[in-house]
Amino acid sequence: MSDEEWFYCLKHNTVETKDGCREADRLGPYPDRATAARALEIARERTEAEDRKDRRWNSGDEDDED
Repeated sequence: MSDEEWFYCLKHNTVETKDGCREADRLGPYPDRATAARALEIARERTEAEDRKDRRWNSGDEDDED
């Protein structure tokens, strides 16, 4: 495994290394290129999981697990 970090550029919708676009325009770092390519999917999954937690919290079911 490489020590290189990978990022997903939101401006260009591409995967890049640390020498790419400015940090405000990208997601990451990710451990490899393939994971960085899934950045939007990963963000969507995490957002959906947090939304489920919020709904449980708001309904009084905060003890339920995901």
